[in-house]
Amino acid sequence: MGETGTGGPAAGRLQARPRRVAEAAPWPLPPGLHPLGQGGARDGRLRVPAAPGAGALPLIVMLHGHGGGAERMLRRLGPVAEAGLVALPESLGATWDVLEGGYGPDVARLDAALARLFAAWPVDPARLAIGGFSDGASYALSLALMNGDLFSHALAFSPGFAAPLGIEGRVRIFISHGRADPILPIGTCSRRLVPGLRRAGFPLRYLEFEGGHEIPEAVAREARDFLLAG
Repeated sequence: MGETGTGGPAAGRLQARPRRVAEAAPWPLPPGLHPLGQGGARDGRLRVPAAPGAGALPLIVMLHGHGGGAERMLRRLGPVAEAGLVALPESLGATWDVLEGGYGPDVARLDAALARLFAAWPVDPARLAIGGFSDGASYALSLALMNGDLFSHALAFSPGFAAPLGIEGRVRIFISHGRADPILPIGTCSRRLVPGLRRAGFPLRYLEFEGGHEIPEAVAREARDFLLAG
């Protein structure tokens, strides 16, 4: 698959970029859960960590599964949410656009949300992750592969597939999957995905666990440590 550095939402490409910030740049919101500002009933959430309110910090964009939403996704995250600023966008439909006709509407909404975050927050570009669970993991992995010039890390919990239209950069990838997953069976999902990503040269940490369609706390800790270790 060829490299691609151009294109917009229909090509799965994100244009927003973090700004250069002073080390002591203040945070614009206090710790807690705030609206992400996507608009409408599917507004998304922003979680600000309980930490000193100054300086650059990691940003983790986490994408929900089919039929899910921001706050349900946050409850799944556990220790990952402790790693930095967490953006929890919501899809326009029951799931993400690539599964409902093709890239475009959700990419554009995510790009706009990121532009607002980058304008307001001091984000560390070396710890800028996109992740998700189930359909959200598949979508996050796809976007990360197409936008490795933006995202440093991808955190994919129980993904079903990756569908990039092109490859940009070499994002660092964490994938986990339950061996007894009844929704997205490991044999037809992660065990097929991971070898191809490794052959393509992506730095990758793959973790299988005894369990089903879930994010165990120990797995969330591994993902957090993977992100913070760089």
